[in-house]
Amino acid sequence: MPQQRNDGRERETFPSSFLILYMNPQTQVIEQMIAGLLQPHPNHFLVEVRIKPTNNIKVFLDGDEGINLATLIEYNRKLYRQLDETEVYPDGDFSLEVSSPGLDEPLKNTRQYQKNIGRFLEIVLKDGTNKQGKLLEVNEDGIVIEWEEGKGKKKEIKQSAILFEEIKTTIIQVKF
Repeated sequence: MPQQRNDGRERETFPSSFLILYMNPQTQVIEQMIAGLLQPHPNHFLVEVRIKPTNNIKVFLDGDEGINLATLIEYNRKLYRQLDETEVYPDGDFSLEVSSPGLDEPLKNTRQYQKNIGRFLEIVLKDGTNKQGKLLEVNEDGIVIEWEEGKGKKKEIKQSAILFEEIKTTIIQVKF
């Protein structure tokens, strides 16, 4: 169905399922731009790029030892400038948010797991099982967690290895 653009020309609109597939090239271009921005800073890494059909771009960056707000603002300004200059969105029809993932965001990559060794996790497996425990180890195939069972003299410390391919989501649990 044709739709008017800001410059008076018509453009074709597509079902939202098509937009998700159509957005992949834009996501790849943005990921390449971010890779260039991150290259001088090897301790910073890309977690995820999300693009909504409204062209709201959310970029999640992290660092092996965290990432501060001033650095995120700098990345945001540089990426915005690049997006604007390269005309990935020709009419400037986009918004950009660059942030670090919050505690409520699931872990997405091995580097995130690595930086959270020693923290408590809640893991939902693909079979629907929930596991909770302290992250002890991360390797290329998965993780090892530890938890306590029982109380008093019957208390036991148990460990379990979990393959990444079995994990649906992992959230950091804040314990006080």
